[in-house]
Amino acid sequence: MEQRQEKISLQVKQFSPLVLAWVGDSVFDLFIRCRLAMRKSGSAHKLHVKAISYVSAEAQSSIADVLYYRLNEEEKAIFRRGRNSKSATIPKHADVLDYRRATALEAVLGYLHLCGKKERLNELLNMAVNIIEQAEDTKKENGS
Repeated sequence: MEQRQEKISLQVKQFSPLVLAWVGDSVFDLFIRCRLAMRKSGSAHKLHVKAISYVSAEAQSSIADVLYYRLNEEEKAIFRRGRNSKSATIPKHADVLDYRRATALEAVLGYLHLCGKKERLNELLNMAVNIIEQAEDTKKENGS
């Protein structure tokens, strides 16, 4: 089983960081949607608007700033590959640096998902949510 896991990890490491980020984007989005559906009430539109506060490039960039220091060396290598990858397009509403850090975070999430490292993936996803929710709580306390 361990050998098979290593073989899968080696195979997944060969993927383009943008492919890893593409998968990671979906993983993160689905995690957030499920979490909000289970914990918040409201219309689908209101839940969608709330989800944006978690999955935007700006939010993911702030998550990446904190999470980077909690990644292991393997994850940091994937992160750097994702951050340094050149995307053909950058959304009009996103800062380039935020977009690159968001891509890096998504690449790590995609890598963990594809490698079947579900426990570590869930650990990082929960840390990510806590980072955003703590920032929101701080804004509320400061009246922003």
